[in-house]
Amino acid sequence: MKIWIDFINSPQVSFFDALVREFIIDGHEVILTCRDSANTVDLLKQRNFSYTIVGASVRRSTLRKLINFPMRIYSLLVFLKGKKIDVAICQSSFYLPLTATLLKIPSIYTNDNEHALGNIPAFLFASKIFIPEAVDILKIIKKGAKRSKILVYPGIKEGVYLWERGFDILNKIILIHEDDRKIYIRPEPHTAQYYSGKLNFLDDLILELKKKYLVTILIREKSQLEHYTQKQFIGIEVPEHPLPFQKIAHTCLVFIGAGGSMTREMALIGIPTISVYQGTLLDVDKFLLDKKMMTHHLNLRFIDIEYMLASKANSPSNISLLNKGKEAYQLFKREVLKYKQ
Repeated sequence: MKIWIDFINSPQVSFFDALVREFIIDGHEVILTCRDSANTVDLLKQRNFSYTIVGASVRRSTLRKLINFPMRIYSLLVFLKGKKIDVAICQSSFYLPLTATLLKIPSIYTNDNEHALGNIPAFLFASKIFIPEAVDILKIIKKGAKRSKILVYPGIKEGVYLWERGFDILNKIILIHEDDRKIYIRPEPHTAQYYSGKLNFLDDLILELKKKYLVTILIREKSQLEHYTQKQFIGIEVPEHPLPFQKIAHTCLVFIGAGGSMTREMALIGIPTISVYQGTLLDVDKFLLDKKMMTHHLNLRFIDIEYMLASKANSPSNISLLNKGKEAYQLFKREVLKYKQ
């Protein structure tokens, strides 16, 4: 069986990591394409996956992205022509469903961001649409998805790929002494089409935090590396390449996230987590907030972090969500294999 997966952003690599490995072990051929955006290529290299970069890297400009959309689809068609793919699957690649339709192959599309404009063409052309139970299905239908195409999976997206190692991580976190832990900060996804918040809005807080804590900035791309390696940020760790998830989880005192996926990952496994996302919160974020698995501050202050640490305000991980992640993982696999010739 030939399976095509397209990656256009970093979290998608983690989402399909275990599935790709299992498909390969089971003897299936997996063709991976990607766009060189954020940490996507670094993460594929980190996993030793074979991949092909298709299409140019696109900056935040909506106009440039609209122009690039048909250009990248054409490039994908040229690359995939004659490869006799059985099914195409993706997490949030707006290009894949239309490309698959033009190639006359079925596609499975999943996304947990109900606000993404790219969902509109993706919902129209996808053969099957997967959404997590935390997302209001009516919002998906209003974006053009047919009810007959929608399959709701248990839990949240992050549970699909964290369920297997989540329990192991939980057992090891307590072994790290608190003095050796760090505050990890994930800056805003400023090149994303859906992001409309401020740029570098955490700088003053970061400079205050570094006076008392070990701080690591988990950059998304080159411009953030250049920004956070300026003179005023000396003493702050700014890795050029993505750190292994286990290393972050094991050494994290507090996680501050201005984006989505990594913030939810940390909340899911019980790390004290603060979302500072500046846009409209997704249903999946509201879901975690309702369960008190993370907090949200539009204007986070040093004193808020001090209070969290003093009160030991971290919630235990939601074991039921990890178990649901396993169910969702098996559901994805079964649905993909239905297209086996």
